[in-house]
Amino acid sequence: MTLSDVAREAGVSLATASRAINGSANRVVRADLRERVLAAAAKLRYSPDANAQAMARGRTTSIGLVVHDIADPFFSSIAAGVTRAADRAGLQVTLTSTQHDPSREAGLVDLLKRQRARAVVIAGGRMDDEDANADLRTALDDYRAGGGSVALIGQPVLGVDTVVVDNARGAADLARALHGRGYRSFAVLGGPEQHLTARERREAFRDALAELGTTIPDAWILTGAFTHEGGEDAMRALLRGDDRPQVVFAVNDVMALGALTAARDVGVRVPDDIALAGFDDISTLRDVVPGLTTVRVPLVDIGIAATELALADPSDDVRLTHVPTQVVLRESTPGI
Repeated sequence: MTLSDVAREAGVSLATASRAINGSANRVVRADLRERVLAAAAKLRYSPDANAQAMARGRTTSIGLVVHDIADPFFSSIAAGVTRAADRAGLQVTLTSTQHDPSREAGLVDLLKRQRARAVVIAGGRMDDEDANADLRTALDDYRAGGGSVALIGQPVLGVDTVVVDNARGAADLARALHGRGYRSFAVLGGPEQHLTARERREAFRDALAELGTTIPDAWILTGAFTHEGGEDAMRALLRGDDRPQVVFAVNDVMALGALTAARDVGVRVPDDIALAGFDDISTLRDVVPGLTTVRVPLVDIGIAATELALADPSDDVRLTHVPTQVVLRESTPGI
C-alpha cells in the first residue's frame, strides 16, 4: 500500500496526503482534509515512512550525543541518562565520539545537523582553546539556526544551555576531608593543562589545602592525559622521585585507576604505602579494591538533565542547571 493509494482513497492530491501524514516544516493542511487522509490511511492500513516524515518536518526522532570516549565509564553513565530521557520523549540516541580530539566536535555537530537530529547534547569539559571553542560555537549557531536545540555538559562558555558540575566545591571539600583525616603531604595528578574541568579541580584542591596551611610542591602537581594511561604515566613519574606524598589526588577516577595500576606494578601498596583519591564516582569503582575515595557526581542524572534541557521550549536566555557533588570517603584513604 502506497501514499498514492491513500491520496486516491481520500480524494486529495499526493502532496496534501504527504503533508497530512508526514507533517510539513512550512505548510498546514486543513483539519477536515487531514481527517479524511488519516481515515483513508487507517482503512488501507498504510504505515508512513519514517525517513519521509523526517524530510517533511525538517527533523528526525533522534537526539545526538557527542562524548570524548565511548569506553570511558564517565561518558557511558552520562549516555545511560541521555538514553533514558530520550526514550521517555520517544526519541532515539545517535552516539558520536571525538576520541579525545576536541577539534572534531564541530564536525560531529555538522554531521548531526545534516542527519536532522532534533537536539544535540555535548558532554565533556571545555579546553582553554578559543579557536576550537569558536569553531564549535559557530557550528552550534548554524545548527540552532536550522531549528535544532543544544545542551552542554561542562563549563558554560559556548553561549548555550549548560549543565554545570560544581567541580571546584567538590575538590575543595575533598581536600578538607583528607586534611581532616590527618594527611599533610599531597600530590595531584592534574590532567591536561588546558582542560578546564581538570584545572578547576586541581586548583580548588590546592587552594583549599593552602587555606589550611598545607602547600603542595610544584613538582608534585603533574599534568598529563585525562585517561587511564595518563594516570599511569603521572603516577610512575611521581613514584620515581626520592620523596613520596602521603596521599595522591587524581582529578578523575579513570586517572586514579591508572595510578592504582602503576602503584601495583612497582610494588607500592594502596593505602598502606600511599593513599589515593579520585573524582566522579564512576560505576566501575564498585569492583575496585581497596574502595576508592572520590567525589560523587550524579552522572546518570546529569545525562537526564542535559537531555531535558535540550528538549525544553526555546528561551532567549542561556539556562544553567547546577549540579552539586558529594565527597565519598572509602578504604583508599583510611587516615593517619
